Amino acid sequence: MITRRVLHDVRRALTRQAATALLGPRQVGKTTLAQEIARTTESLYLDLQSRADRTRLSDPRLFLRNYEDRLVILDEIHRVPELFPELRGLIDEGRRRGRRTGRFLILGSASVDLLKQAGESLAGRIEFVSLDPLDVLEAAPDDEATTSLWVRGGFPDSFLAGSDEDSLAFRQNFIRTYLERDLAEFIQMRIPSETLARLWTMLAHDQGGLLTISKLARNLSISAPAVTRYVDVLTGLLLVRRLPPFVANVRKRLVKSPRVYIRDSGLLHALLDIESFHALAGHSVVGASWEGFVIENLLAAAHPRTRASFYRTAGGAEIDLVLEVPGFRRPLAIEIKRGLSPRLGRGFRSAHADLAPERAFVVYAGGERYPVAESVEVIGLAEMARILANPQALKQ
Repeated sequence: MITRRVLHDVRRALTRQAATALLGPRQVGKTTLAQEIARTTESLYLDLQSRADRTRLSDPRLFLRNYEDRLVILDEIHRVPELFPELRGLIDEGRRRGRRTGRFLILGSASVDLLKQAGESLAGRIEFVSLDPLDVLEAAPDDEATTSLWVRGGFPDSFLAGSDEDSLAFRQNFIRTYLERDLAEFIQMRIPSETLARLWTMLAHDQGGLLTISKLARNLSISAPAVTRYVDVLTGLLLVRRLPPFVANVRKRLVKSPRVYIRDSGLLHALLDIESFHALAGHSVVGASWEGFVIENLLAAAHPRTRASFYRTAGGAEIDLVLEVPGFRRPLAIEIKRGLSPRLGRGFRSAHADLAPERAFVVYAGGERYPVAESVEVIGLAEMARILANPQALKQ
């Protein structure tokens, strides 16, 4: 079992709040992590995908009152959304008897509806923790493992598959299951699976590009509002990231559209039918794929309240990733390069002068760390992730 860094965060959250929601995409390892917690905690595990467990909760207050003395783990919570108001009553009853924390661990594949229901029903009683796919600090101790993680992505069954062929088959089945079955469970709208599949694939081909709703709508022959709703769905399920532009007080015309990324590099490659590193290295998406892979790994390591964006002006000044980290007055500027001998372009230098960041880095595919210009360092992905996991080291 690969130890997940977020395990510590979940345990801490359980000591602070009555309910903790562990949210992440399907197959990312939420159940495995919950079972790890259950092994060291007196608990009751209920799988709400099971008809028997849903039947036990036909009268949730009557049933769960008998387990006030232990942690109750509710898996697949999106299947029983009407449970949230009942949990609120149970939590308030328990508080009056001194049971204030560690009551419920709720697992769900994040969606807008789930967050809204939990936020409204359990406001002040719940803490949210996100479980992302595996990242370089968890699964990639060397260059070979990093390459495998990049090609296969961070879903555990994909990363740990016996071969690239088996890994690709898992990811393609994952995509098919989402389109044909899971979406109907997670959202309250009818979406043609074929249309969503085409949109998902279009976004993959334009990895890291500016989100142009009108262009997508024309290519799909649907309305712009429909495209916006469908992108919202993929974003809410943590499958797509919209990276917003950085808002700066500069006398330049700034790009206002977000950039869009398929969040897991393995899913990106599956959508494009890329099986191996050899195939990826010769594909036109290789640079954008590496960029998205780096962004996801750095944000997985960064403080949860870190704000991420990109900077781009109409004149060509550009920084791939701008991070506003708690505790720092000015942002960190990060440029992303795939090559082993990265050079700074005019666009980065101009953007650096505009923003005057706290620190600036160029994250590349190598492992050495060295200065490339005044106040700009070249650094490997794993070391940059470790710095973001402990940003106080930047102040030393």
